[in-house]
Amino acid sequence: MVHILGMWMYYAIWAVLGFMLLDFLFGLFKSLVTWKLSPKIITTYLKDILFFIIPLFYIASILPVDPTGWILIIFFYICSVGIIWEYISRIINKWKI
Repeated sequence: MVHILGMWMYYAIWAVLGFMLLDFLFGLFKSLVTWKLSPKIITTYLKDILFFIIPLFYIASILPVDPTGWILIIFFYICSVGIIWEYISRIINKWKI
């Protein structure tokens, strides 16, 4: 069962990266429409990779250390859902007037 849960980690990473890309595209579209293009758009996502994506990969890399085999996997999924929730709220806030 742990192996099956571990295989879903790939989908969780792709979901996080997908929502990150959607947030970037919405922000880029909004900045192009309002004519306020700044380099902060790029640096924000570089910071997000450093603070969100790399820790997920670190959690995935230390799975062999987990004696139970499922605590870190559950923690990984909780973190993934939290990051996706963050990006959904960012996308919603970008379109509020």
